[in-house]
Amino acid sequence: MRKRTAILISGSGSNMARLVEDMADKGHPAQPVLVVSNVPEAGGLAKARRLNVPTFVVDHRAHGGRAGFEAELDRVLRAARAEIVCLAGFMRVLSGDFVAGWEGRMLNIHPSLLPRHRGLDTHARALAEGDARHGCTVHEVTAALDDGPVLGQASLDVIPGETPEALAARVLRLEHRLYPAVLRRFAAGDTTPVLL
Repeated sequence: MRKRTAILISGSGSNMARLVEDMADKGHPAQPVLVVSNVPEAGGLAKARRLNVPTFVVDHRAHGGRAGFEAELDRVLRAARAEIVCLAGFMRVLSGDFVAGWEGRMLNIHPSLLPRHRGLDTHARALAEGDARHGCTVHEVTAALDDGPVLGQASLDVIPGETPEALAARVLRLEHRLYPAVLRRFAAGDTTPVLL
């Protein structure tokens, strides 16, 4: 049986789209069952609908705070019978209680070579600190921000003098290769890290 996979987004959904496109392979061990956004106007919702994946909005501003938001998000994911949850540009920090309910089944992609540059503005920070290599990481989600077991990394050489925007665009292309490769392996029960 293919693992029922939900994807959480907040924006354009480019990583979500790559995951869904990869899961279109009937031999894939996962299948997309739902895309959820916390932002009603997120561009990724239209992409998901074009890819024939059901969508749902759980607006983080409409549930009386974090506890109400997370309770509704959990309800929606469980109603979809999700077995794996992929965070793909989901810009909300989830509480330890929420994460504990999905322990070992929730993945995230982060635009740095963790443990370097947890948090935001990773590309600008990599350039400011003179990093020679930069990239992205897929990891299991734990209660600690951008922590948890590493399931895959992809890296590239930093070009002297490039802008954070140019570096971000190059890393995004790596993300689009890495996340599908990791999900395919993870859904098959293999947590050996993917290195690209």
